[in-house]
Amino acid sequence: MKTFIITIFLVAGAGLLLLIMLAALSRSGKPPGLVAGRLVTCPDKPNCVATEQGSDTGHYLAPVTLRETAGPDTLTTIRDVIVDMGGVIQAQQGEYMAASFSSPLFGFVDDFEIRVDQGEGLIHVRSASRVGYGDAGVNRKRVELFRKRYAETAAGE
Repeated sequence: MKTFIITIFLVAGAGLLLLIMLAALSRSGKPPGLVAGRLVTCPDKPNCVATEQGSDTGHYLAPVTLRETAGPDTLTTIRDVIVDMGGVIQAQQGEYMAASFSSPLFGFVDDFEIRVDQGEGLIHVRSASRVGYGDAGVNRKRVELFRKRYAETAAGE
């Protein structure tokens, strides 16, 4: 019995150490950015969603529609919504913005990227975990929350 309890503690300790190491690894990364003017496609893992992957139904979400009154302050509105959601802006260049979100437990970092397409009237979004395989739907929920809050903010609610 004593050996069993020691084994359980060792396995739990090793698991905890692995989580701490993965969290530290996620904090050392950076957003992938744009490739050929588009957000990077999601890897073959369920911890990523994107609006520019129409043929990949497992990762695809519909883009966010820009409000008809979208103009130069669109990126300011987007920035405010992301910050209000708890995101930290990492980079902004032209119509591209990258932010990061950290999980409350262990501090795992997820990337949240935006590409505004004024011509099409769309906001393309990519939300992905930097490490690991699954995300329990966190990135999909984050994009849907962004969609809702952006619509409310842009409408002046």
